[in-house]
Order: sequence, then C-alpha cells, then structure tokens
Amino acid sequence: MGAFSKDIGIDLGTANVLIYMKGKGIVLNEPAVVAIDKSDNNKVLAVGENARKMIGRTPGNIVAIRPLKDGVIADFDVTEEMLKHFINKLKLNGFFSKPRILICCPTNVTSVEQKAIREAAEKAGSNQVFLEEEPKVAAIGAGMDIYQPSGNMVIDIGGGTTDIAILSMGDIVTSSSIKMAGDRFDNEIISYIKRKYKLLIGERTAEDIKINVATVFPQARSVSMEIRGRDLVSGLPRSIEITSEEIEGSLRESVAIISQAAKNVLEQTPPELSADIIDRGVILTGGGALLHGIDLVLSKELKVPVFIAENPMDCVAKGTGIMLENFKK
Repeated sequence: MGAFSKDIGIDLGTANVLIYMKGKGIVLNEPAVVAIDKSDNNKVLAVGENARKMIGRTPGNIVAIRPLKDGVIADFDVTEEMLKHFINKLKLNGFFSKPRILICCPTNVTSVEQKAIREAAEKAGSNQVFLEEEPKVAAIGAGMDIYQPSGNMVIDIGGGTTDIAILSMGDIVTSSSIKMAGDRFDNEIISYIKRKYKLLIGERTAEDIKINVATVFPQARSVSMEIRGRDLVSGLPRSIEITSEEIEGSLRESVAIISQAAKNVLEQTPPELSADIIDRGVILTGGGALLHGIDLVLSKELKVPVFIAENPMDCVAKGTGIMLENFKK
C-alpha cells in the first residue's frame, strides 16, 4: 500500500449509491439512476441526481433507469457505467496507486452477480476489490460491536430489499433478505391512490407522500397534503388531499411482511442470542428506518426495544469506513 492510494467504500444500493473515502468520510451520495439515450446507442446522458430529475419526465428515446432492481443488478453495463462515473467524480487518478475498494451488496446476491460487481469496480479503476454483506456493515456503521460473543440484531430497510440479520463474533448467525422495502412502499401508495381516487401519480410524488405524510403506526401522525396527478377518467391533471391515516392503511400489509420476516429470523436464533436481543434491542438502518412509526410497529410486533440508528441512510457507508480503517480484522 503506497501512501498515495485512497481506500474507498461503496454502498451500492438500489435507490442510492454512497461512497466513503478513507480520511474524508462520505464524499458522495447520489441516487442510483442513469439516463440513457436509446436512439444513440444507449449513450449515457446523466447519472445520479441529474438523472433522477428525469424519471417520468423524458421523451421516448431518453430513459431514466435504475440499474439495480430489488437489490439485484438488473442491467450490468449500466451499473458499470454508473460506478465508473461516480468513482471518476472523486478524481482519484491523481494518486500513484489504484484504490482498494470495499463494496457492500445485498445478502442474496448470487456469486455470478458478485463477480459482476467485482469486475465493474475493477474496470472503474481498482486492483483490489472486497465484497461485504450489507447487514453486517450496516450494523458496524450503526455503532454495534459485532465482534463480541453476544447477539446483535439489525434490520436494514433499503430501497430494494430489507435485510434482517443477527450477528455475533463478527459474523451473521441467522439472516433473511426480502424484496419488501422503500420501492415497494412507493408502489403501494401509487396503487392505493389509483384505486381509491382514480388518479395516477408518479414515483417522485409517491416518495414525497412517504416522507411527508405517511406513518405506519395507527394515529402516530396526522398530517395531510395536496398531491397532483392525472385523472384516469378525464385524462386531465387533478389535485386531491390525502391524509396520514389513509396511507397507514395502504402500507399496513407491506410492514406486516417485514415484521413477519423479522419474527422468522428470531425464531431460528439460538436462545442465548435471543436473550441478548431483549437487552440490547434491534437497530434499524437504511432509508426505510425513516418511515414514520416503523420503529413503533416493529417494537410492538417483536416485543423487544427497537431503535433507529443515527443517520440510518449512512450506516452502510460509515460501516465500510470503519472496516477500511481496521482492515486487519
């Protein structure tokens, strides 16, 4: 390791990509979106935030795509372009040696996909790529000491997947990964509004609702918001008022799936570790941890204390940073 190389950690998420640079902290946090021009040999027009602004707002030949779907690489070439773009943005090429890269990917990524991720990072300019499992890194980033012989439980609710894991002695003891996370919450909101009001709304509006109005614990929040979309009957723009109560109803089933998955993981856990979790509680990480009332629902269902990590969206990136600092482990 020359003194001139920079180690970087990448949280390759379905919704966002975060990059941690050793000694600098999180240096990049952008949506995992790429806009390409289909009429021009799939030329990349924009990546990240600039591409996100185009979702649902482009002419036919330009598409804004999210190359990772449900925590899985749906489009390898575009993922590679996206990684290259983000890594180049850091201007690492001024250093003498190539960076070591630690990439986090969802637990259920196949070995073929792991190889693909590794190749993408190598092409983007690294000669040493390490892959780590997301829930483990999220737990480290949330400040858990997972290297002790005691049980830690983390529920990492991302954009594409929710990873649930019980960790001890630095490794995952039992875990589960389900495709029920932020994106699915958005879709549930879209379909609810379509069913009830015959109004079509876009992904970004759904996300606004999720952030500003939604709650998943009955009566935990009571706000309303005016939203706009296209009337399915007349085909014209129309605006309506929606409330927290309605959205709670529309997300109830999705949240139940997450708590059921968490129960299943707890049921497969050795009793000594279960006992530890009653003492320490469960830590929530990922953007989905910010969903209003999710900690209350999970705590009620699992009958253990549930805490939201500080800056839950940054936990995986922070965790890569901590692992890079202590590479010996």
